Amino acid sequence: MSKMNGLIPMFATIAGFGVTFLMGIWMVPFLKKLKFGQTIYDEGPRWHKSKQGTPTMGGLMIIIGVICAIALSFTVASFTRGSSLIAQTKDPMKMTFFFSGIGMALGMGFIGFIDDYIKVVKKRNLGLTARQKTFFQLLVAVCYLSSLALGGMSTTWLPWIGEIDIMSGPGLLFWPIAVIFVYGFTNAVNLSDGIDGLATTVTLVIFCFFMLASGLMSFSAINVLSAAAAGACIGFLCWNAHPAKVFMGDTGSMFLGGLVVSLAFGINRPVLLFLAGIVYLIEALSVVIQVSYYKRIKKRIFKMSPLHHHFEMSGWSEEKIVLVFSLITLVGCFVSILPIIFHM
Repeated sequence: MSKMNGLIPMFATIAGFGVTFLMGIWMVPFLKKLKFGQTIYDEGPRWHKSKQGTPTMGGLMIIIGVICAIALSFTVASFTRGSSLIAQTKDPMKMTFFFSGIGMALGMGFIGFIDDYIKVVKKRNLGLTARQKTFFQLLVAVCYLSSLALGGMSTTWLPWIGEIDIMSGPGLLFWPIAVIFVYGFTNAVNLSDGIDGLATTVTLVIFCFFMLASGLMSFSAINVLSAAAAGACIGFLCWNAHPAKVFMGDTGSMFLGGLVVSLAFGINRPVLLFLAGIVYLIEALSVVIQVSYYKRIKKRIFKMSPLHHHFEMSGWSEEKIVLVFSLITLVGCFVSILPIIFHM
């Protein structure tokens, strides 16, 4: 029984990889034929101009890969006697975490799709306005967190403290903070998508962390979702690694951002994302610091923001940036798993 339970996440990873990779064989030429090419702006590094016209909106491959892998995994599990994945469907709270998380990620991905569609198809360079994007993202975040509250989420976990009540007293502050958390990390993942393979590889490492964490904590559905997402990232990397044949666009980066956040809530350990997602945090902070400092002093701290562009401008290759940022993420994930292993 336990052996088969371990094989279901492995199957989800293989399915996520296979569907996403195979989608690329058809979708990359299709996007190119439709002339859904990336526009490279003058503000970016000048050598990025060579990427002009590379197909974007490839995040659809990831979304389709994840959804298909989940559906196939549940189908396989339904034929397996004693499957913990099927048994967990009788737990309303865990299923709320699972389905609401997928819904939230799809909602964020849809906002990204609309933004990409306006930029690429309607030829309006800025896509959705910042105000429009913020409104829709906050709306999705509020709906998601409301579903968790209605689904029975009444506590959250903090290291060295344990479970704290979030439905009364000071604990109610959790909810407005959580809205900012969902919004902030979703956009931070979006900011990390600036060079070939960076967002995909960093997020792959984080999905592997959640796969391990959810397995240790017996969150079977979240375990399968993490595995499917990791497989989809590997499949997408076959097309997105330098030199990229396709970009994920906001469609993919915002879906991945929503999914990463939903997994953190799915194991009821959102605070761990501050360490596991340290690269996202640094990328977002680099933009905030750069803009704030420039407005005050009229000088730049970084050669360019987000931070990966600063290292590009300093002479680092795209491959080196991806490797270093992924290793930093790996260290953050290693530290994040310790409280789960040692029940801190």
